[in-house]
Amino acid sequence: MIGLNGELAARAAEGRPVRIGLIGAGQMGTDVVAETSMMRGVEVVATADIDVTRAWEAYAIGRVDGDVVEASTLRQANAAVAAGRRVCTTDYRVVVEMDAVDVVLEATGVPEVGTRVALAAIRAGKHLAMMNVETDITVGPVLRWYADRKGVLYALAAGDEPAACKELYDFADALGFEIVAAGKGKNNPLDRHAKPTDPAWSREAARRGLSPTMLIEFVDGSKTMVEMAAVSNATGLVPDVRGMHGPVTHRDILEQVFRLKEDGGILNRSGVVDFGVGKVAPGVFLIVRTDHPRLREAMVLRDMGKGPYYTLFRPYHLCSIEVPLTCAQLVIRGTSNMAPLDRLVSEVFAVAKQALRRGDVLDGIGGATFYSSIDRYEVAREERLLPVGLAKGARLVRDVLMDTPLTYDDVVLHEPSTVLALRRLQDRWMVGEIEGETLPAALEAV
Repeated sequence: MIGLNGELAARAAEGRPVRIGLIGAGQMGTDVVAETSMMRGVEVVATADIDVTRAWEAYAIGRVDGDVVEASTLRQANAAVAAGRRVCTTDYRVVVEMDAVDVVLEATGVPEVGTRVALAAIRAGKHLAMMNVETDITVGPVLRWYADRKGVLYALAAGDEPAACKELYDFADALGFEIVAAGKGKNNPLDRHAKPTDPAWSREAARRGLSPTMLIEFVDGSKTMVEMAAVSNATGLVPDVRGMHGPVTHRDILEQVFRLKEDGGILNRSGVVDFGVGKVAPGVFLIVRTDHPRLREAMVLRDMGKGPYYTLFRPYHLCSIEVPLTCAQLVIRGTSNMAPLDRLVSEVFAVAKQALRRGDVLDGIGGATFYSSIDRYEVAREERLLPVGLAKGARLVRDVLMDTPLTYDDVVLHEPSTVLALRRLQDRWMVGEIEGETLPAALEAV
C-alpha cells in the first residue's frame, strides 16, 4: 500500500474522505472507529449493531468528534450524514444502502450475518471489506464472483493474519521464489477441548476483556484453521496434513522446520499453509526457496543464510488497526488486497469437542460442542465433512464420539439459513452443476 498515505491526505484536503459503513461494533469494530479518528481522508460515518448502545459507545470510545444520532430509516441516516453527523442503527440494511457510504466493512464474525450483509452490500453497489473470515471460508468464492459481476470489489481486510500472509506471498511470488509454506504464529497454548465454561478460561477471558467464546476460538485452534484456510483459498496453497503440523518452534529457525522431509524438515510437499506454536506470534511468515547460485550468494550477503530455504517474516499484524487501509484501497485505487479464488481450496470442518448425543444442538465456533480442523476441499467433500460455517444450530441425529469429525449425515442443519442456501449454491457451481450464465439469477433468489 505504498503511497496510500499521500492519496488519503489528498482526499482529506479535497473534503472527500473515504466513508465507511461499519457492521458490528464489537471489539474489532470499535478499534476501527478509534483508528479512523487518527487518520486523514477516511472516516466511519455509520455503524450498525444489534445492540445500538454498542454502536453509540464505539464512537465515544473511539473519541470521534461530532454529534451521533440514531437512525431507523434510510432517509434519516442520509439526512444525518449530510448534516455532518454520525449514524448508529440496529439495521445493517440502512447502512449498506446509504448514499454517504463508499465501502461496507463487515466485522461481526458471524457467518449467517456476514452472508446477509455481503449480499445486501453487493446488491447496493457497495465495495465490501470483510473482517468476517468465517464467512469468507464458507462462501467467499461465490461472494467474490457475485461482486465482480455487480461491478464492486470484495476484499479481506488488512491487518489480520490472512492478509498479512498474502502480503508476503505477493511479494515473494512477484520475485519468482518457490513458495514452500505460508504460516502464522499461534500465541495461545493449543487446547482443542477448551470450553468457554471452564473456570480458568473464563477468568482469563475476563482478564483480557474478551468474551469467553472469542478466547476459546483462539485456544482450541479454530481461529488458526479458519485464518489459514483463508490464505489457502486466496493462493492455492494447501494443508500438508489434516489439521496442519503446528510444531513448537521459533522465528529464527522457521526455515529449518518448514522444509521438505528429505531436507530435514517436516513437510511432505512444497506449497502449504501451516502455523507455529511458540515464539512466532504475533508474526506471520513465508518460507521460500531458490536454487539459483547467484541469488543464493546474494542472499548470504543480505544476512538471509546459505539457503536454499529462507524465512520472510513480518513480526506484527495489527488486526483491526490496519483495516481502514483496505477500505481506502478499494475506493481510491479500485483494487482488492486479498480475495478468494473461484473455488475453495481448503475446508474448515467441525470435530466433536466432547461426546455428543442424539438431539444435542451445536453451538458456534469457540463453544463447547466442537473445535475446527482443516483439510483439502476435495477430501472434505468426499467425506461429507460439516463446514464450521454451517455448524451453528445443527441438531445431532446420532451419537458422535469425542474427536470425531462431524459430517452432514450426523446432523440436521438449521434452516432457514442464508449462508446455507448460498453454500449449497456455491458447491453446485464449483462442481459445474450450475453454469456461470445461470448463476446470477440463482444468486438473486437467495
